[in-house]
Amino acid sequence: MKLFIDTADLKEIREIASWGIVEGATTNPTLLSKQEGHPHDILREICEIVKGPVSAEVVSQDHEGMVREARELAKIHEHIVIKIPFGIEGLKAVKQLSGEGIKTNVTLVFSPSQALLAARAGANYISPFVGRLDDISNDGMEIVAQIVEIFNNYPDIETEVIVASIRHPMHVVEAALLGAPIATIPPKVFRQMVKHPLTDIGIERFLKDWEKVKDRMK
Repeated sequence: MKLFIDTADLKEIREIASWGIVEGATTNPTLLSKQEGHPHDILREICEIVKGPVSAEVVSQDHEGMVREARELAKIHEHIVIKIPFGIEGLKAVKQLSGEGIKTNVTLVFSPSQALLAARAGANYISPFVGRLDDISNDGMEIVAQIVEIFNNYPDIETEVIVASIRHPMHVVEAALLGAPIATIPPKVFRQMVKHPLTDIGIERFLKDWEKVKDRMK
């Protein structure tokens, strides 16, 4: 499973990308609004850091506006993927952009039927939001499982699933067990994935034991 980072914070992206595990990034208007500087400059720099797909979202509500925004965003960098909110207007935009060779990521997907429609419209990626489903007492990972199974049933569907709205490390593990191609992960969750008390205890014990060896080496 490929790991993307879900933030527009350049400092966080540089740090976690330096670990050697980040292959792409996802942003949205909310994440970009929290950062200083022109959004296009931020997106361009993210592309240079991660050297992989970077989702940039349109804000128009009609498909003509979405397409116009998408064309401008696509000029920022070759790695830009246009994030389109799911809906009828979004499907129309995805179909048109697909025909123009502009990559798309259909976001705010909450059901397998929505995912199937987006895939047939030509989306390169779809993003089911597992955390938001969990918030309303639905099983977000069950939706992901159904989408992955449906896509696997049809070899002509090339759309990749990006598991989004991840809240904790177990979301990542469950997504990987289901065979989801991609998870987009907030910096906080990346750091949680690194930590384990037994790892810390083991390192501490090894260092104490090595201190005894060092004494013999003097």
